[in-house]
Amino acid sequence: MSGKASDNRVNSGQAKMPIAVLGAGCAALSLAARSNAFSSHQFTIIDPETHVSDDHIWGFWAMPWLDHVTSVTRKTWHNWRIISPDLMLDLSSKTHPYCALSRHEWLTHCRQQAKDAGVSIIHSLDHLNPEQILDSRPPKSPPGALLQHFLGYEITSNHDVFNPDTAILMDFRCDQSRGVHFIYYLPFTQRRALVESTLFSPSLAPEDFYDKAIKHYLANHLGCTDYTIKRRERGVIPMASLQQRESDLTGIGANGGAIRPSSGYAFSFIQKQIDQISNNAKPGKPLQVKNPHSRFELMMDQIFLKVIRRQPTLAPVIFTSLARYLNGDEFACFLSGEASMKIWLKVVFAMPTWPFLFALLPHTTKEYRENQNTKDQNLGQNK
Repeated sequence: MSGKASDNRVNSGQAKMPIAVLGAGCAALSLAARSNAFSSHQFTIIDPETHVSDDHIWGFWAMPWLDHVTSVTRKTWHNWRIISPDLMLDLSSKTHPYCALSRHEWLTHCRQQAKDAGVSIIHSLDHLNPEQILDSRPPKSPPGALLQHFLGYEITSNHDVFNPDTAILMDFRCDQSRGVHFIYYLPFTQRRALVESTLFSPSLAPEDFYDKAIKHYLANHLGCTDYTIKRRERGVIPMASLQQRESDLTGIGANGGAIRPSSGYAFSFIQKQIDQISNNAKPGKPLQVKNPHSRFELMMDQIFLKVIRRQPTLAPVIFTSLARYLNGDEFACFLSGEASMKIWLKVVFAMPTWPFLFALLPHTTKEYRENQNTKDQNLGQNK
C-alpha cells in the first residue's frame, strides 16, 4: 500500500489516496475525466472490456452543472412538443434547451480527458491495492419492476421531411395495447432524425412491435417512406429505486441511485452526483457518494409509477397536463431535479386527483398478496 501511494505524490508531499473504479461506462469515465478536481485522490479505472455497447443518444436539459458537456453535445432544441391523440402542446426555453449527446462521443471525450489527467485504465484489480473501490457496474432490476424499453432508428430521408427546430419528446398517437407507449423523435436536420418506439411496461415487446410502430409513425405522421436506416439503438431502463450491486462497495452512477425512477433519465444526474462527490472530497478520506435525488422526489416518483402501472391509459393525460401547467423553464427544471416548491405545487394540481389520491392509500388486496408472496419466496430462498 505504501509503495503504491508513494508513486502518487502531490506538490505538498502528501500521498494521494488510491481509488479503483469498477466499470468504464458513463459514471466511471465522467468521474475520471474530471480527476484534476480531486487533488488528493488518484483514480484507476478497471475495465475488463468484456462488453461493448452500441452507440445511442442520451437526452437532457441544459443546466449549470452541465456546462462542460456543451462542446460535445450533438444538437440542442429550444422548442419541444408533447402530443396526445387530442392535444399538441409546445414548450420552449432560451436557457434550458433540450440536448442530445452521443454515447460514443462522450465516452471517447472522457477517455481522452482521463488519459491527459494521468488516469490509468487496466483490465483487473489484480496487483492493485486501492483504499476505496467505487462500483459503477449496473445494478440488477428488481423482479416485476416497471421497465422503460425502446427500439430506435436513426434514419436519413431522401427528401426534406423533418423540422429540425422542434424535438418531439412524446407522441402518444400509437398503439397503446401493451402499456404506456409513445414515439420519441429527434430531428437533427431536415433529412436526418432519430425515431424511437418507447414503452413503459413490466415486460418487453417483440421486436416487430417497435419496428411497426416506427414505420407507421414515419409514414402516417411525417410522410416519410423513402429513407435509409443508418443505425439502430435499443435499451431497457428499470423504473424503480435500485439496490446497489454489492452492498460492501460504494455505488456510483446507476449503481449509486442516479437513474430517476419516473423518467429513466440518468446522464444529467450522474454529472450532478460527480459534482457532489468533488465538492465534498476531503484529503485522506474516502469519497462520499450521495443519491442525487431527494427523498421527497423519490417518494413522489413512487406514487407516479404506481398510478401509471395501475392505469397506463392515464399517461397521455398526465404528461400533457404537465406541459399545460408548466412553462418551458419549469418543465426542464422539474425533469432535471431542480423543481422549486412552487413548481411542485403546479405539478400536484396538474395531476388527475382521484388516481393519485388512491395511490396514497394502503395496498389493495391483490397488491398486498403479490407483495406478501414475493416476501415469502425471498424468505424461503434465504433459509
